[in-house]
Amino acid sequence: MRIFVSGSASHLARALLPRLCDDPAIESVLGLDIKPGWFEHPKYRHIQADLRDANLGPLLLGCNGLVHLAFVVLRGKTPVHMMRAINLEASQHLIEMAHSAGIERQVHLSSAAVYGGGMRIDETAPLRPIPGFLYGEHKAELEHWLTAHYPDVVRLRPHIILGPHAQPLLNTLLHQPFYVRLPDPQPLLQCVHEDDVAAAIVLALKQPATGAYNLAADDSFSFRDAIRTRHRMAVPIAPKLAGAALKLVWGMTGAGGEPGWMAGVHQSLTLNCSRALDELGWRPLHTSGDMLMR
Repeated sequence: MRIFVSGSASHLARALLPRLCDDPAIESVLGLDIKPGWFEHPKYRHIQADLRDANLGPLLLGCNGLVHLAFVVLRGKTPVHMMRAINLEASQHLIEMAHSAGIERQVHLSSAAVYGGGMRIDETAPLRPIPGFLYGEHKAELEHWLTAHYPDVVRLRPHIILGPHAQPLLNTLLHQPFYVRLPDPQPLLQCVHEDDVAAAIVLALKQPATGAYNLAADDSFSFRDAIRTRHRMAVPIAPKLAGAALKLVWGMTGAGGEPGWMAGVHQSLTLNCSRALDELGWRPLHTSGDMLMR
C-alpha cells in the first residue's frame, strides 16, 4: 500500500507515522503539512505545504490509501472563516481529489466531540456538538457531508486522545490544581491512547471498513477525580468563575481554546466501541486509569 497522510506534522502523526512505516504491507508514506517535517524513514517523504493551496492531483496519484488528520483543533486567534476554510473546504477538496484519484481506502479522523454528550452512545446517535465549540461543530458538519457524498469513507471518532504527544492543553488541564465544582454524580468521560488510535487507523486501512467507529478505553473517569489523584489539595472553582477566567485568557492571548468547550464539563460523554471491536478487531491496550496516572 502507498499511503497519503494530511496533517503529517500533527500530534497524532507522531504516533501514526512510525507504525505505518514499520508495517511490511505499506510500501511508502507521503505526508503533507503546513509545518516542517520531523520524521525520517526510508519509506517516508514529507511535503511542506498548505492543504488549501497544494496541488493535490499529482501527490495523490499512485496512492491507494488516505489518512486525513489535518484540522484546526484550538482556534486561538485564528479568524473563524480561516478555520472553516481549513476544516471544511480544504477537507472536502481533499476527499474529492482522493475519490477522483481512485483511492479506495480513506480514513478521516473525526472526534467524539461530534456527539456533545451522552452515556455509552454508539455510532447511530445523532451528532449534536456543543454549540460554540467550533472544532466539534466542524467535525460534525464534515461528517454529515461525508455521509451524504462519500459514505464509504471511514470516520473514526476517538474520545480524548492522551499519550506522549497529546495536545498540550489536555496535559495542562490534567496537571492544574483546580477543577470545576459540579454536583454529584460527577460527569463521566473516557480517553484513548494515541497508540490505540494509530492502531485503529492502520486496521481501517487494511480491511473493507466503512462509516463511523467510536474509539475509547473501556473505563471512564470524572475530571474532578482525575485532578484530585494528582493534587490532594486541589481547589474547586465555581463554573461561572472558571468560564469567565477562560474567556478572559482566550480573549487576551488566544490560549486555552475558545470558551465554548467549557459547556462540555457539565455533561457525561462515554462511548460504546463494540463496532470497532467486532468489525475492525480493535482492542484498546491502554486503560483510562493508566493513562491518567502517567
